[in-house]
Amino acid sequence: MPPTRIRPREAAWMARGGQGLPEFDRGACPEHLVTRRQLRDRSVSPGGHGPIGILRCARCRYTPQWSCTHRTRAWLYDLRLARPKRTPTLAQERALDKAMAARQTCPGPCGRRYHHCLPLKTLGTCLECHDGTPADPTTYVPATNTHRLAA
Repeated sequence: MPPTRIRPREAAWMARGGQGLPEFDRGACPEHLVTRRQLRDRSVSPGGHGPIGILRCARCRYTPQWSCTHRTRAWLYDLRLARPKRTPTLAQERALDKAMAARQTCPGPCGRRYHHCLPLKTLGTCLECHDGTPADPTTYVPATNTHRLAA
């Protein structure tokens, strides 16, 4: 059977601004329009508002008349409409810590809580309980459950 040939993806060419949002080239964007990553760096969220512009990718600077439809384009949000991020409640933080503890605590005989998630789906325990590889003491918190150590 001959190998199948993959057809090149057909580009959907449309006139600039054909997506309904204004498009800006890199470096020519107004100061109040920022990307999601820039919003996150400033600890704010879009505030329920959708994107109001498109930041064109670097490849599209050579075709200024066409709209950017590449995956590397970025959505722009208005910084004036952004709101501060919500702070989690104490109960939400407790639930997140409990979920992370389930992923970081070894169910084996050591019962240590590590600072990283353990490969529980593949190994079922930490490396030290699985094959005896010694763990670095700076990567875990000693077990506080005494009933695990007695077992």
